[in-house]
Amino acid sequence: MNSAEKVNILLVDDHPSKLLAHETILAQLGENIVKATSGREALEQLLKLEFAVILLDVKMPEMDGFETAEMIRQRPSLEKTPIIFLTSYSTSDLERLKGYHLGAVDYLFLPIVPEVLKAKVQVFVDLAKQKQIIQRQAENLTRDNEAQEEQIRIIQDLNDRLKTANDELESFS
Repeated sequence: MNSAEKVNILLVDDHPSKLLAHETILAQLGENIVKATSGREALEQLLKLEFAVILLDVKMPEMDGFETAEMIRQRPSLEKTPIIFLTSYSTSDLERLKGYHLGAVDYLFLPIVPEVLKAKVQVFVDLAKQKQIIQRQAENLTRDNEAQEEQIRIIQDLNDRLKTANDELESFS
């Protein structure tokens, strides 16, 4: 996909070494990578920026990944932002179902296979870029329609003036 605009990817993990490892893998995609070391920090970033995808650690102190996802989903503007849960702990089917119920699009288990992580994130990057293109096209169409409506108003005004001038000429002759 050739788009000059980069999209944002949010990495959330309380372990700096995992953040660095995931950032290193995803840097190859050439997008903006934003890191957060807690659920609270992730929520702050989500208030500032729009993200193509969120990679969210399940087990974190204070606010775990599930609680963070639940808070993300409470904001209408974020309810469709894809979340991929990352965990090094074996999770039960109930935990995975809880994650999917909270809007997770996938679960990845550590150690991460770099090519798998890049491929999964690339899908959401491409979707975000397509969305940007569609939004720009819609804005351009709206602008073009407004300009066309203005031209039609001008033409109608000129036609009205011409008709008035013709009527005056007819009445004069």
